[in-house]
Amino acid sequence: MTFSICVREEYEDEEGNDQLRFGVAVTTRLPAVGTLCPFASENGAVATQSLVNVELGERGIEYVDDGLAVEDALQSLLNADDGAENRQLHGIDADGAFTFSGEECKGWYGHREGENYTVAGNLLTGEAVIDSVAETYAESDRDAPLAQRLVDALGAGYAEGGDKREELHVQSAALKVRSTEDGDDPYYNDLRVDATETPIQDLRETYRLADEGFQQAMQRYEEAMEADDMDAADEE
Repeated sequence: MTFSICVREEYEDEEGNDQLRFGVAVTTRLPAVGTLCPFASENGAVATQSLVNVELGERGIEYVDDGLAVEDALQSLLNADDGAENRQLHGIDADGAFTFSGEECKGWYGHREGENYTVAGNLLTGEAVIDSVAETYAESDRDAPLAQRLVDALGAGYAEGGDKREELHVQSAALKVRSTEDGDDPYYNDLRVDATETPIQDLRETYRLADEGFQQAMQRYEEAMEADDMDAADEE
């Protein structure tokens, strides 16, 4: 199932406290990839693909949440999986990363691990796809929201040819972002496009509208709070 990226980023919140954020994004030439492949929590991110075993993602992120290192969590799940050689599995947590591509995945397939990210793909037009995903993310502006930069990374891989199965016109894409910061959960951090012929374009537009809606809602909330404060002052 196509290509995906998992990332970890350190940042400071508005109070100057150290925080972590994790993100995962994926696209494929099949519908509803967001229901199968990407998993994320405040402790890590995991992607499971190729001949998908959803349990690898579900249990993998659960194990990481329970405190198991991502390498140990995902390797233990693969060790118990009779179909491991058909799987692609990768992920990242606060301290480490893991990548695996089984020998029975369909070509072109492979993975790449860099500082604070992992990328993997199968049934691709070539290695340039995951290289472009990785390089676009690595060179991205850290001041921009991670969700936006994940879409850009997918877009770069798509532009390099992406999934080679051109006869499959129904496609999908998804992203998830989670962080250790309380209340850091804007609407654009969990997005899916389940069935389209233009997955990156549609995911980008979905992100744009979600961001716009989030900003409008926050502005309205702040205006309502200010109005309440003024009413309370008038009553004193």
